[in-house]
Amino acid sequence: MSIKKTYFFTAYWEKFFKARRNTWQLYLLLLPALLYIILFHYKPMYGVLIAFKNFSLKKGILQSPWCGLENFRQLFSSFWFPIILKNTIGISLLSLVICFPMPIIVALMLNELKNGKSKKIIQTVSYAPHFISTVVICGMLILFLSPSSGIINKLIEPFCKEPIYFLRDAQYFKGVFVLSDLWQGLGWGTIIYTAALAGVDKSLLEAAEMDGASRFQKILYINLPVLIPTILVLFILQCGSILSVGYEKVFLLQTDTNLRASEVISTYVYKVGLQDNNFSFSTAADLFNSVVNASILIIVNTITNRINKNGLW
Repeated sequence: MSIKKTYFFTAYWEKFFKARRNTWQLYLLLLPALLYIILFHYKPMYGVLIAFKNFSLKKGILQSPWCGLENFRQLFSSFWFPIILKNTIGISLLSLVICFPMPIIVALMLNELKNGKSKKIIQTVSYAPHFISTVVICGMLILFLSPSSGIINKLIEPFCKEPIYFLRDAQYFKGVFVLSDLWQGLGWGTIIYTAALAGVDKSLLEAAEMDGASRFQKILYINLPVLIPTILVLFILQCGSILSVGYEKVFLLQTDTNLRASEVISTYVYKVGLQDNNFSFSTAADLFNSVVNASILIIVNTITNRINKNGLW
């Protein structure tokens, strides 16, 4: 390395440390989060090797024999693979269509409320379900949807001759899952959009009102454009987890009769990996899930960047 290059790098690091000398406390606060990510997110990544091995608990990851892509061949040729893929994508797309736009609509509606007390009451009532645990939510759903004593069947009793077995009939599972997700996460999801709406320039709203713009026109041409960058970022993240349907709620609402509509990748990995002790096969299934999610994230982010320049990177 030449003297000029050595001087350049020395000067660079001196400037780097000098610039951060007065902000070392901030980096110290960042250290626990950084250690957490390294220890619990990056360090376990070597376990991906299990997907390409006939894993044995006695031999460990490194000593277990290699099997190449055999676990993936077994996954793609299994009876359950097209079923779990269809169910996972179906639930994710339904959730994207129903659950994603609703917080935007609610945030815009709450922003138009002039009565501060009513606004606070609505926000509190809508936020509350987010703090209920998944187990309790599933218990409430089982009670509400009971064919004999459930409140839902009592409400539709005048319109139906017989009670509906929502959790036993496979055709209702996706709707129950997505609508319960909407109820639980609607209020919490509006927080981000409500915060973004706080940045709307009040002078623009006043000018639009003086020009005779209606309330709908102010929402459409002033409030909504402010939300576009936030909407795009959250949309990209949602698309990047399209195969990551939550395991807990699906497993707790699952029955033998709705299995063909409720079995998703996460529950399948749990059953094959932990219940059947086939760790290599379940790791291959989970790795497939992660690779597809990452690929979709990159594709959607690239498209968004080309169209609107509002991607994640």
